[in-house]
Amino acid sequence: MAGDRRTVITNASLVDGSGSPMRHADVAFVGDTITEVGEPGTVSTSGAGRVLDAQGRLVTPGFVDVHTHYDAQATWDPWFTPSSWHGVTTVVMGNCGVGFAPAQPDRHEWLIELMEGVEDIPGSAMVEGITWEWESFPEYLDALDRGRHVIDFGTQIAHGALRAFVMGDRGAANEAATPDDIAAMSRLTEEALRAGALGFSTSRTSLHRSKSGELVPGTNAEPDELYGIADAMRRVGHGIFQFSPEHARVPVEEWPWMQELARRSGATVSVNVNQLDDGSEVWRRTFALLDAAHRSGERIVAQIAGRSIGIIMCLEGSVHPLLAHPAYHEVMHLPFSERIAALRDPARRARFVDEVPTDGFYEGLVTKALKRMYLVTDANIDYEPDPSQSVLALSRSRNVPAMQIIVDHLLRDSGRGMIYSPFFNYMYGDLSMTYELMQHPQTRNGLSDAGAHCGAICDGGMPTFMLTHWARDRVRGPRLPLEHVVFRQTRNTAELHGLNDRGLVAPGMKADINVIDFDALGFDMPRMAYDLPASGRRLVQTAHGYAATFVSGTQIVADDAFTGELPGALIRGPRR
Repeated sequence: MAGDRRTVITNASLVDGSGSPMRHADVAFVGDTITEVGEPGTVSTSGAGRVLDAQGRLVTPGFVDVHTHYDAQATWDPWFTPSSWHGVTTVVMGNCGVGFAPAQPDRHEWLIELMEGVEDIPGSAMVEGITWEWESFPEYLDALDRGRHVIDFGTQIAHGALRAFVMGDRGAANEAATPDDIAAMSRLTEEALRAGALGFSTSRTSLHRSKSGELVPGTNAEPDELYGIADAMRRVGHGIFQFSPEHARVPVEEWPWMQELARRSGATVSVNVNQLDDGSEVWRRTFALLDAAHRSGERIVAQIAGRSIGIIMCLEGSVHPLLAHPAYHEVMHLPFSERIAALRDPARRARFVDEVPTDGFYEGLVTKALKRMYLVTDANIDYEPDPSQSVLALSRSRNVPAMQIIVDHLLRDSGRGMIYSPFFNYMYGDLSMTYELMQHPQTRNGLSDAGAHCGAICDGGMPTFMLTHWARDRVRGPRLPLEHVVFRQTRNTAELHGLNDRGLVAPGMKADINVIDFDALGFDMPRMAYDLPASGRRLVQTAHGYAATFVSGTQIVADDAFTGELPGALIRGPRR
């Protein structure tokens, strides 16, 4: 434990989170607070309880991930993996309008199915893992606060849970809210914010549906309902409004109420923005509006991902091309090893090539997607693959049917072959759009979805990717300065939620610090683990190169392994 002893990190290559150039420095902290940052040799080590020589190591603030879905996991798991494997010291959950509070006792199963459908978290794991020690949102925070955790975490009140709590089946069915409904939701949002919620989240995209196919409550909410939430934020004086949009609607249909909500609440509106693979450039129109809003003093920002949002397709996962074929349906019920054996049968393998379904499911999942499927074959996954290496391109160059390539690849490594398929932010066949947006002052990095999409997406290691790809390894375009990359996921993200006590290595700031072997920094191959409650599955990706991670001055990671310390705490509201 750190206690109140003084720790000095010497000879650091310090990137302090401000965006300022790297400099050589010594850093000292006592307890949970940084006390000194100075030129090498100017910070005394006399009387220090510990001296850590960081010669040749990169020192940064701990990373702040503002878009996660640990709402269930936080109730049973102290470790917040995968985030805590990747230098993250603060996470914010409760995004995209889904969460677990407030919750009527008869809504537990419904809330689990909503989260399972939207975020692909195994329902059986949540049924077994969540203990439901709450009904109101303040009681949910109290329940979280009673647990021990490795990193800090904050949460937001989610529109789906709130609407169902106030309106019951009417809210769940997306019926229009009455004035009394709006007043009740406004009051409960105020209660949540005063208890410590960092904001409010909603979803307005048709992609987000419950396990049974229902839209997330609030998807079609009228502006007056959203203004009721804005009024709660104005009364309390803090909170952000985060939402997942139907991307094509943002520049026209959504923008007027977003402006009014920002003006009315004084809060920041954070809208997820992605590039669709439809040939349009909606995102450019959105960013012209962001610039105009900034000039008008409206606090509207776009939350973007640090890379394409893509599916990892594998036979253990939620999505893969064989799902669209009758030859797979006949064996999909079998235990995994028996299923793989059945798929290896030559007659069945031939059917995948010779029998081409004509339904829309096959066309959407396979035929139209071949140009954005990439075989994962190297020691690590390529997140900026060249279109010349797509399954479609390989099929043409090798004169081999695409489905034969797919089946052969998925069956390699005892049926654990993987295919990477970017579906957002890769229309140009590279990350040039992301490169451009990460330099825009009205964007914030997020959308890692850590803790969610367990069977298809593995983006919780985004911080490690940001440092390695953008600042060190990129070959298919220009790189970004290391200082900018660190700023984008430390001070820049911390300030989004008013967490002004972190994200910066400076005297008086919270002692959340990473010591990184930057030359060796990397991430391991994604793999399927069965470590959730009820043996629930999730794609995981570990990191290497984190020599030390400190949370509130206590070391939680040493050479990529947990120390066993659990200094993390629930964040209640903004921080000075």
